[in-house]
Amino acid sequence: MGRLIVIYLPLLYQFPTWLQRLYRGVVWRMNPSSKVVYITFDDGPIPECTPQVLEILSHYGVKASFFMVAENADRYPDLLQHVREADHTIGNHTYHHLKGYKTCLTSYLRDIADAHAVLQTHLFRPPHGRMTYSQKKALRGAGYQIYLWDVLTHDYNPKYTPAKILRIVQHFTRNGSIIVFHDSLKSKDRMLQALPKVIEWLQAEGYSIQPLPNP
Repeated sequence: MGRLIVIYLPLLYQFPTWLQRLYRGVVWRMNPSSKVVYITFDDGPIPECTPQVLEILSHYGVKASFFMVAENADRYPDLLQHVREADHTIGNHTYHHLKGYKTCLTSYLRDIADAHAVLQTHLFRPPHGRMTYSQKKALRGAGYQIYLWDVLTHDYNPKYTPAKILRIVQHFTRNGSIIVFHDSLKSKDRMLQALPKVIEWLQAEGYSIQPLPNP
């Protein structure tokens, strides 16, 4: 199946620079010279969560990026359309939220192609941040820009409070950071409480919050 391109270390909030440099062809962090950060959401869209996220982003005048599980987008096409109409960036997070390291190359690429038919984007983030070298190489060859992250909020962890999520962002955010939240049932309560505080802090610190660029 090929060697892993990303080793997921769940207790880390930020992967060290030396580890990021080992995995070429993926983007962990944007321009470190610009005071710009990028808020991203994985695993949606779902009606129990995504509309509230859109309301919060609209309230603060923020554009973000949504790496969608296309099965959800297929089930809730109105939510996909709402995200598009609000000028947020859409990314591919596979159709069935596949684990790359447990999926053969052919099946993985087919699932991503099925997702592309729904989402129409060449931004990609592998579920769980893991994929094999052959999967990464094939996706790059097909024109996908692969985004990982610079700050992992752990909003899915029931042991983490919204206040702790805010502290993680405050401690680890830097110029060019790509920050990961999840618009999912598992993360919903903590994320929706933390997100406004995170945006307020970022804006108070002078960061511009922008969506990830499409290739």
